[in-house]
Amino acid sequence: MDLLARFAEDPALAALFLDVDGVLAPIVPRPQDARVPDETRDELRRLNDRYALVACISGRAGADAQRIVGVPELVYVGNHGLELDDEAAKWRDRLQRFLEEVDWPATENKGLTASLHYRGSEDDGVARTALEEVKARAEREGLVARFGRKVLEVLPPLEVNKGTAVRRLLAGRNLRRALYAGDDTTDLDGFRALDGLDVSVRVAVVSDEGPAELREAADLLVGRPEALLSVLQRL
Repeated sequence: MDLLARFAEDPALAALFLDVDGVLAPIVPRPQDARVPDETRDELRRLNDRYALVACISGRAGADAQRIVGVPELVYVGNHGLELDDEAAKWRDRLQRFLEEVDWPATENKGLTASLHYRGSEDDGVARTALEEVKARAEREGLVARFGRKVLEVLPPLEVNKGTAVRRLLAGRNLRRALYAGDDTTDLDGFRALDGLDVSVRVAVVSDEGPAELREAADLLVGRPEALLSVLQRL
């Protein structure tokens, strides 16, 4: 709590970076049904008026993240930071051709990346084994494939991630204070992007599905999106 108070001392020079699913919006069986609660939306508007930057850094497409959050005045960076990288567009067609050959019922095609979900499968083990084969095929095509919370993500082989997005946004505004809240493996890059700042706060929204590395790297642990709202209300 002392660290949060120190972070909030100078909001005009500070940024908040927030993942969406599992952080602002509770995880739901169907990704398209996710929604940020009204109370959280109100809090985000307050924070946006107070802080130099409030940004949602999401694995979703940026436009979809904005739809889920419902606060258009925030900054949105989707596809794990790829939307800020000009090279990513060159891989769009190659990814689409790969997806045409993949028969998976819960495929979320986000243009620059894709998420193959297995939440709700009758047998997680069988689904994971099938997706291991998809992962190997993607890698043979030169793509990157990685598992997250009940999902296999397929994306271009670029040195771009949530951390590069965070660094770019901080540098563009010359900000030296930042808070990052995340819940999954890809958020570790966001955590690392805060290294070397004057004040940094790493918040992990933990679950049985989340990686142990995120817990270990965090300054503050909360158990669910509702608990993160309580943290935001302190800022």
